[in-house]
Amino acid sequence: MSREGWIGVDFDGTLAEYHGWNGGKLGNPIEPMVSRVKKWLKDGQKVKIFTARVSKANRSEEEAIYQEALITAWCLAFIGQELEITCEKDYLMIDLWDDRCHPVELNTGRDLLKGVI
Repeated sequence: MSREGWIGVDFDGTLAEYHGWNGGKLGNPIEPMVSRVKKWLKDGQKVKIFTARVSKANRSEEEAIYQEALITAWCLAFIGQELEITCEKDYLMIDLWDDRCHPVELNTGRDLLKGVI
């Protein structure tokens, strides 16, 4: 049974291998994460790709559209379906999987990796 809302999954370094920017080429799938996403989808959970690749803050609109098309094709090839792609979170995001995240305890500022404020 799915939870209401959506799970955000970062693309580079989380869902696909990333070894530095190489002209925008996409990396190979990271199998444990691909399997996790497929399970969530099978269970009826909404999953979105959450990536700066589609941000227009540091690239042209044309480049952002091109990156979205690359990721869409990648998802079709390795996940078996298109996923929504975004660079924005909203109140319906219930979880975020990202190689750059640092977990903080809700309403405290406590560092959950080091256990300190």
